Order: sequence, then structure tokens, then C-alpha cells
Amino acid sequence: MNLTVTLDTPHSARLIVAGELDFVAAPQLLATASQVLRENDSLGHLHLDFADLTLCDSAGLATLVLIERRCTESRVRLHLDRTTRQLERILDVTGLREHFAAAASAQPEPRADGNQDETVG
Repeated sequence: MNLTVTLDTPHSARLIVAGELDFVAAPQLLATASQVLRENDSLGHLHLDFADLTLCDSAGLATLVLIERRCTESRVRLHLDRTTRQLERILDVTGLREHFAAAASAQPEPRADGNQDETVG
């Protein structure tokens, strides 16, 4: 697997995932996503771009769930962008598409400065 990390803005990062997201490669994606979350305090959005993904196995799916949890803890909205047909099918069959959609909708909308608006009261 090849990973490319870009900061689109100070509040939005993109990880481009190319190749196989499997048992061997999954720890690299988790470590990279975790590092991006740790090192960018003003981050409001993390985009995972899967246009060049060739395979995703159960370890890859588990890693996506772990990244989603870390994003939730960091109050960062996770986006799964340009998903392949294979990944779409796996997300549908496992019910994870609904999980990721629910997690994203539960996050407050980031403000323009990347921080989350909080409702008090």
C-alpha cells in the first residue's frame, strides 16, 4: 500500500490510499491517520481517498472503524472519498456504510476555523 498525505487547508487533511489495505498494510494507515490527528490541532476534517484502492480485507475494515473512533475522540469529521466498487460492496454487506454515516452525522459541523461548534444547555 502507498499512502500520500496532504493538508488541503489547515483544517482539512487528505490521505490517499493506493494498493491493498490488508493485514500487512492496515497498521501503516492507522499509524499515519493517528499521527495526522495528533499533529494538527485545528483539523476539522479527515478525508480518506480510496480511488486507487485495489483490495480491502477484514483488517482494513477494522482499521477504518478504529480511525473513525479516533476521529470522533478528536472531534474530527471522517470522510470516505472516491470509494471503489469493492469497498462500497464490503461496506454495504457489513453494515458499516450506515455506521460511518451515523458517526459523521453525530459530529457537530466544524466552524470555518476548524473547531467544532458546541451546543450548551
